[in-house]
Amino acid sequence: MSARLRRLTADFERIQNEAAGHKYIKIEPIGPYPPERYLVTYLVKGLKWDKKLNRPVAIKKHQVEIYLSESYPREKPLCEIKTEIFHPNFRSKGTVCIGDHWAAGETLWDVIVQIGEMIQYQSYNPKSPLDAQAAKWARANEHLFPIGKVDLYQPEPEVEIGLETVPRTEDDDLDITLISERPTEEADTLDDIEIEFN
Repeated sequence: MSARLRRLTADFERIQNEAAGHKYIKIEPIGPYPPERYLVTYLVKGLKWDKKLNRPVAIKKHQVEIYLSESYPREKPLCEIKTEIFHPNFRSKGTVCIGDHWAAGETLWDVIVQIGEMIQYQSYNPKSPLDAQAAKWARANEHLFPIGKVDLYQPEPEVEIGLETVPRTEDDDLDITLISERPTEEADTLDDIEIEFN
């Protein structure tokens, strides 16, 4: 197996493990095994431009297609947003800028999480924008960020709490007898008291 196929396989296995049961990220591999293409759905808060209101509005579902070219992992994954978004580093329904400094040691899972952080405005770069209008708006509204606060590396666990009613029995009762070394007098301190469990 070639180094590239080993890397594609390792990436696939890692994202399957990381995304299994993930509350905020759903990943659909596209094509034969090991996949070179993925459709990633993020269920986190981001923004899109509302033409009627002439301002950004919050949305909670975003889809990004990730393509691992023949040059991957030497070259970064190619990422394209499929849903509307208002962000300096996304071209709406187009390219996602995942940074200029790609290292082959980064994992595909890291890229997936990085994009989710970008969607939530936890990470953004208005100095090198793909969307100049979003960059201008972001500089003027930094006090609103992050838009979403979900930690995608450590998602909130889904916890179910159930209370069971168990009938009490006499065996459940604990009898405690206090014995004083001086039975006719009150004990002066706790040291003078013995506790006996029955």
